Amino acid sequence: MDYFSILFTGTGLFYLVVLSLLEIVLGIDNIIFISIVTDKLPSEKKRIARNVGLTLALVVRLFLLSIVGWIMGMKDPLFTILGQQLTGQSLVLLIGGLFLIYKSTSEMHSSIKGNHEGEVKVKTSLPSVILQIVMIDIVFSFDSVITAIGMTNEISQGDSSKNPMVIIFGAVIISMLIMLMFAKPISDFINKRPTVKMIALAFLVTIGIILIAEAFGQHVPKGYIYFAMVYALIVEFINIRMRKNKGISE
Repeated sequence: MDYFSILFTGTGLFYLVVLSLLEIVLGIDNIIFISIVTDKLPSEKKRIARNVGLTLALVVRLFLLSIVGWIMGMKDPLFTILGQQLTGQSLVLLIGGLFLIYKSTSEMHSSIKGNHEGEVKVKTSLPSVILQIVMIDIVFSFDSVITAIGMTNEISQGDSSKNPMVIIFGAVIISMLIMLMFAKPISDFINKRPTVKMIALAFLVTIGIILIAEAFGQHVPKGYIYFAMVYALIVEFINIRMRKNKGISE
């Protein structure tokens, strides 16, 4: 009972709420990626892919939290590229960033090119989509787990009986349940509006570039990126309203 007692304190509840909100924000790029990669699936399989993808994201994050000591210790240089030493963490971020850029630019190219008459549309299988979701979940989970640990680290300072891990586990579970609830509306909204989808893809490319920069030791605050995306979406919402008022279709 002592292990969970921190949840019933003012400090514990405060960190639980704040960290849950932060996990939801950090999970937005995950939902956007899942929305886009599941778009080519048949409608009856989209829900399965979304639910399985977010459930796997939860499992991955809980697993990474259980081996947090090993994760935080992945700082020994493995090899050097262009004079920059890469660690285990850096390698994961680098591979994830490259994959995210490749996948997003491929989707951009497909959207711009369109389907011409007589052209065979490439089918996407459910296992392939789930595999892609798992790959990107691992990358996004690293960011989420490290951020959560950094935020709650001060709780246990000076008092070893206060273990922040129960707060982190609780916040991750709460955020994933909320994202499961809103994954379908967000996916439908993005995929039904080509311009919003293109903004989302551009956002994912930017996230990929940031991951590569962080792999080489260059930290870029994501707050600027989230602000830019929100600003772009607000402008697009105004355009959507304007087109609707003028009777112009999407």
